Amino acid sequence: MAGLWLAAALAVLLTMAIIFSVLSESLKFFGQVPLVDFLLGTHWSPQSAGSGDAEAIRHAFGVLPLLAGTFMITTIALLLAVPVGLFCAVYMAEYASSRARTIVKPVLELLAGIPTVVYGFVAITIIAPFMRQAGAGVGLNIAAESALTAGIVMGMMIIPFISSLADDIITAVPRSMREASFGLGATKAETITKVVLPCALPGLMASVLLAVSRAVGETMIVVMAAGLAANLTANPLESMTTVTVQIVTMLVGDQAFDSAKTLSAFALGLSLFMFTLMLNLIALRIVQHYREHYA
Repeated sequence: MAGLWLAAALAVLLTMAIIFSVLSESLKFFGQVPLVDFLLGTHWSPQSAGSGDAEAIRHAFGVLPLLAGTFMITTIALLLAVPVGLFCAVYMAEYASSRARTIVKPVLELLAGIPTVVYGFVAITIIAPFMRQAGAGVGLNIAAESALTAGIVMGMMIIPFISSLADDIITAVPRSMREASFGLGATKAETITKVVLPCALPGLMASVLLAVSRAVGETMIVVMAAGLAANLTANPLESMTTVTVQIVTMLVGDQAFDSAKTLSAFALGLSLFMFTLMLNLIALRIVQHYREHYA
């Protein structure tokens, strides 16, 4: 019991230490850049703050372009990965033969182990040129580095996470519930949509949340496929960047640790933490509502 308590306490203490570290450095940053200007600013250009002028620093760190890029690329990735991943999971759990399952599931798990730099290389050598040619064929000007390309490749990357977890969750639904549904005259499709998936919803939401966290925290694919430009735009065909990419960018170089440029990385980390926390709270509320509805 002492060992279990120590392990649990260590996890909590490490989390609190990380939060305290990020928060303390973020407060130093907000001493130079007001919180309102950081949250509502539409211009992200840390290079323009190199002169040390207080007014230039204040207007150089607007986080909205980075949040917009993160939201845009993550949304595109989820629009691709969630339906495909869930359909793969339903097929493997409910329709596939044992022979097909033994082939498909290891292949999907193998895809999950591919390094993200490989996905980035595929993005810039195959997906991006294809997207540009396809766009030119229908009269669309797609940038060489675009949010659409990064979102598609990121969606390909997180499909195995969703499908593998969702398959295990759907398989764990008791067989008796399926048999009861069949006994009442329901078809296989009705049993899946009305019984199996609602019972597996909490676990499915967890798999989707894991995919969201994976997409939000991805850096290499965004750098190689979407670029570093902090553009505030609703057009996924243009170049955009994300919070995680800028965190890496701000922490490299020879600038002083107490400079606004370096401290901005901690503020970005704090905003990313709050963003992920809100997603978890929303997902928890959805699951609670769904449980109440089907109680």
